[in-house]
Amino acid sequence: MKFGAHVSIAGGLVNAPARSKEIGGEVFQMFSRSPRGGSAPKLTSEVVKQFKAEMKKNHQAEAYIHTPYYINLASTNNRIRYGSISVIREELERASSLGVKYVMTHLGSANDLSRHRAIKEVALGLKKILDGYAGSAIFLMENSAGSGNVVGNEFEELGAIIKGVPRQARDRLAVCFDTCHAFASGYDLRDKKSLNQTLAQFDKIIGLPRLKLIHLNDSKTDLGGHIDRHEHIGQGKIGLEGFKQIVNHPQLKKINLILETPVDEQGDHSTDLKIIKKLKRK
Repeated sequence: MKFGAHVSIAGGLVNAPARSKEIGGEVFQMFSRSPRGGSAPKLTSEVVKQFKAEMKKNHQAEAYIHTPYYINLASTNNRIRYGSISVIREELERASSLGVKYVMTHLGSANDLSRHRAIKEVALGLKKILDGYAGSAIFLMENSAGSGNVVGNEFEELGAIIKGVPRQARDRLAVCFDTCHAFASGYDLRDKKSLNQTLAQFDKIIGLPRLKLIHLNDSKTDLGGHIDRHEHIGQGKIGLEGFKQIVNHPQLKKINLILETPVDEQGDHSTDLKIIKKLKRK
């Protein structure tokens, strides 16, 4: 288990590894393009070479890419839906060129579709994304907080999406588990018993081997509140005991953790990294 956070690519993504090292990260997450829109910066052979060199220089074990925010694989607007499919496939190819291990995304909102239809549309979108894909990066679905009509907050929905993807493509499809989103969706993580129950439920429905990465965020929202509001580690509704159990759980010991906690007057990622490292038993 290694710890890290989402870091900025200001000035170029080659700067991300050093930023991760500066805050005490061993792994990190980044955008490879603006999260708001626009075309992606070109990955020349020199950029790829420099990024890999910076990874080694700054002792970063792994890197991950988060897609832009506008992704919606359940949209009834073809421009948004097919644009999302194109961007995710492009991000997988970019990640493979950079040696980035995972690409994760929020799946989007069902809007006026039924949940059943929206899940089918997401699965069809993933089928298109993974069709003919031969890169090394694995695609991760991130669980949602369940606000509005957003898809993927329940384990059953993620499991149904996986089953809707052709079997031969499923080895490129896994899950990024966000603790804040899960808690807001009603999955308790506050103590050992609750964490064990949640992991057992995940294993039964999805399978723990598909859990590849954890976004480690406390929650400003109460259990089952269905609002996505991240909080500093130990300052939210999950609390320090919950995170102590997560970072020391035997079933999670090979899964790396990425912080997406706030950067404000209460602290930053380096502050939260120090806290979770102290919670880890030697």
